[in-house]
Amino acid sequence: MLLEKWFPERRLFLRSDTDTRFIRLKPHTQLMIAGCGALVVGWAIIVTAVLFMDSIGSGNFREQAKRDQENYQLRLNTLSDERDQRSAEALAAQERFTAALEQISLMQSELLSAETRSRELETGIEVIQSTLRRTMKERDEARTELERVTADADAYVESTVAQDLNTEGVESIVTALAETAAERDELFVQAREAVAIADNMELELKLLEEMNDQIFTQLEDAMTVSVEPLEKMFASAGLSTDALLQEVKRGYTGLGGPTLPLTVTTSGGELSPEMKRANALLSQLDRLNMYRIAAETTPFAVPYKTAVRYTSGFGMRWGRMHRGADFAGPHGTDIFATADGVVIHAGWSSGYGKLIKIQHAHGIETRYAHLAKFRVKKGDRVSRGQHIGDMGNTGRSTGTHLHYEVRINGRAVNPMKFIKAARDVF
Repeated sequence: MLLEKWFPERRLFLRSDTDTRFIRLKPHTQLMIAGCGALVVGWAIIVTAVLFMDSIGSGNFREQAKRDQENYQLRLNTLSDERDQRSAEALAAQERFTAALEQISLMQSELLSAETRSRELETGIEVIQSTLRRTMKERDEARTELERVTADADAYVESTVAQDLNTEGVESIVTALAETAAERDELFVQAREAVAIADNMELELKLLEEMNDQIFTQLEDAMTVSVEPLEKMFASAGLSTDALLQEVKRGYTGLGGPTLPLTVTTSGGELSPEMKRANALLSQLDRLNMYRIAAETTPFAVPYKTAVRYTSGFGMRWGRMHRGADFAGPHGTDIFATADGVVIHAGWSSGYGKLIKIQHAHGIETRYAHLAKFRVKKGDRVSRGQHIGDMGNTGRSTGTHLHYEVRINGRAVNPMKFIKAARDVF
């Protein structure tokens, strides 16, 4: 009866011109109609609320996506500026390194000239000392002869003065004594001049030794500044400097030239401290040169020279080992060799697509994958910085990029170790 209270029976009259009819609406029928109406109204409210919330969420998402895009573009611009700054710093470091090598070469030439001058001065001093010794000997002989002549003259005068004084004999003796005295005085003058010359040459030799010491100090400082960053660079890349230098020595075995150790002395005995110091510097210069050769044949450079985006690194990715580093850029971006070497492969290789392999010294190999075009062929000898191919999207690739690998004795290593190690040197 509660239902009849809220929904009493109603009649809906339908009148026409000729007839009148009615429809009886029972309580159950009215309840069903009211329920259906409530469902329709509720559904309309819910749909309106969902559409309204979706509109608000879409607006927020677009704003967030726009902000993320702006932040991403700002980050790209910052990275591009940093890359340009690093490139400028690398170029400046290379120029400083070249200038240091030129200064070392100039100092080396000055050092060799100074050594030659020192040997000449030593030879001159020995000649002067020999002349001085000979002069002193002649002076002593003259003194002895003068004493002998004086004694003979005294004896002769005593024997003849009593009876037969020979005036002419006395005059000849006096003349001989005067000549001997003059010769003695001349020898004394020559001896004093020789001593003065020897003192001047000793002073000049001391000044030359001081100048040599300054040159040695500058060269030793230059060696320290030049060699230590290279040793740190190879160590940061995980390479053994001793093994690299031994391999360079085996490949470059010619002797001669200004870096050959100095072994000639004026006395023919043990090397002087200056000569030992010069040999140590020349050994350091040879070590620096071998480091330079090793650096040219080791992939410390980057394989690009334009703006790229670092998209993936070395390590596990999607459950598999990613054995290189990925750099994305425009299609056709120039790709460059990162070290001197020989092209051992330039063709298609399964998931790599168009692939270039370069064999370098020290058992190192670099790979450049997903290329669009080759600029070299198998067997070509390439230099660091040479254009070898164009960036593409061949093989198993999701977009235009370069897959770059470094392998040592067949084992893949992180190529960014080499790039980061050379950042403060080249």
